[in-house]
Amino acid sequence: MHPTFEPRNPDFETLVRDGFARQSLMRTFGARLETVEPGLVVLTLGLDPALLQQHGFLHGGVSGAMLDTACGFAALSLMSPGAGVLTVEYKINFLAPARGRSFRFEGRVIRPGRTLLRTEGAALAMDGNGETPTLIATVSATMMCVQGQGIVG
Repeated sequence: MHPTFEPRNPDFETLVRDGFARQSLMRTFGARLETVEPGLVVLTLGLDPALLQQHGFLHGGVSGAMLDTACGFAALSLMSPGAGVLTVEYKINFLAPARGRSFRFEGRVIRPGRTLLRTEGAALAMDGNGETPTLIATVSATMMCVQGQGIVG
């Protein structure tokens, strides 16, 4: 069960969507922002041969970047106006080969603090045939709220 959070910024969705649109790496990957709710962000990614490793699976670095981004924007959705977000640390566990026709990356805030926000994420592979998605990776991450310093949400 996911806790319910009240955003500190009434324009949190616009802030997240605008910030995601400025992520050149996400454009390079072809990532899409699917869901923005207080404390929850979902990103999706289609299968692109340019993002695969030598065995034909989605590269672990891509999964890590996608989960980091989902968790970061989930944290940003709960921050005050004028705040930005930076990753302090994350730990990723790869659970299954990342093979599928598309991928889903969910980032959720577990514990919001004023400065540090604890998040968790899950990466799922979809086969496109209506079968149950395969959990391919999980992440636990700490995000930091940064005020000013030229950081934009």
